Amino acid sequence: MQHISTLDCGGASVGNCSYFQDDAGCFKFLVNIIHTRETMKGKLLALYTFGVFRAPAEDPQNQGFHDRNDINFAVAETSEGFIARSGYEDEPGPASWGKQVFPRFYEERGDNWSPSTLSLWKDLASPMAFSYAGIHAEALRHGREWFLKPAWPQYVLWWVDGDHTPTWAEAIARHEHLHDHGAQPFAFNFKQPFDQDGRPTTIDRESLRLNVRLNEERQAGL
Repeated sequence: MQHISTLDCGGASVGNCSYFQDDAGCFKFLVNIIHTRETMKGKLLALYTFGVFRAPAEDPQNQGFHDRNDINFAVAETSEGFIARSGYEDEPGPASWGKQVFPRFYEERGDNWSPSTLSLWKDLASPMAFSYAGIHAEALRHGREWFLKPAWPQYVLWWVDGDHTPTWAEAIARHEHLHDHGAQPFAFNFKQPFDQDGRPTTIDRESLRLNVRLNEERQAGL
């Protein structure tokens, strides 16, 4: 697997300092991220994503995915509203949030892994702005070249307490629940979101537009 190398500060994964113009700017970013996690009194939004390659992981067909992998992690970690992400047991960077496991839709084909991510965000608008605009959106447009057409949810969202770190096993339970039961407060998606109190809600479009603009400014330096 290829994953971006990050700094691990008290359980919060934050971007590599080389993404910033100078050490002072990087230090300010690190402090802001850590402060956000330690002082969060409400809930955070967990996001799990999962896909299955069409071909074996190291097949040349997937080179475009591998080439974009590091930059997309960098984009996530510098995005507005990003809090933290899990690392992977066999790679440097942030610690893995428990043993990495995969949903029942995964079929072992000799790779021993399938592309998946687990992260925490401030609110609903933040991961949506990251996912569907800018550099990551460009990668999404190539998804059919690399991944099987899913008969399962490509991602799942759910709220967690501000001091809780979700595990991979927890993410799998939410993901499979969304597949089996549809969007509910326990597990939902952007099309049918729920707020922190379990009530149907909508995504704040003004916050979404603002986040997209802020992310575009940050991505210009990557």
